[in-house]
Amino acid sequence: MTRANANPVIRSTTILTVRRGERAAIGGDGQVSLGDTTVKHDARKIRSLADGNVLCGFAGSAADAFALVERFEAKLKEYKGNVRRAAIELAKEWRMDRVLRRLESLMVAVSKDATLMIGGSGDVIEPTDGVIGIGSGGMYAAAAARALMAHTELSLEAIVEESLKIAGDICIYSNKEITVEAIG
Repeated sequence: MTRANANPVIRSTTILTVRRGERAAIGGDGQVSLGDTTVKHDARKIRSLADGNVLCGFAGSAADAFALVERFEAKLKEYKGNVRRAAIELAKEWRMDRVLRRLESLMVAVSKDATLMIGGSGDVIEPTDGVIGIGSGGMYAAAAARALMAHTELSLEAIVEESLKIAGDICIYSNKEITVEAIG
């Protein structure tokens, strides 16, 4: 519940992305919690980058996430929109930089040809099935999305929305104020 420095833990977010071929959808809930109190219901946790060619979602501390999104966008510019290369370079910098190492966030980035989870320990993970869930309700949403992908013909946007609603029913740090965007 609290960190060593006795500050309340800010919990927020369920981010989910699903992919079929060159199309991907990403969504997030709107809840931000401080300790066991909800302090915001309609936070936007999805960002469009690289002139709309990349969508990014983040989980964890908002300030940390915004700092990482800015750095990721700079890497995208530096590597001319190459999402995989930008993600790898960000992960290396995140892991090796003394200040960045302390950031407590995860990111998901999607483009027409990549779905990646980027973490502070140097991780860049591309899922085999195109489904990634991060944040407090991420695993609930990912499980629901996998079932919907396998057993329905719903659109990617509908799969993300329904899966996030399921996570919102289960996870106390998630809600049903959902934003969904698609690419490809």
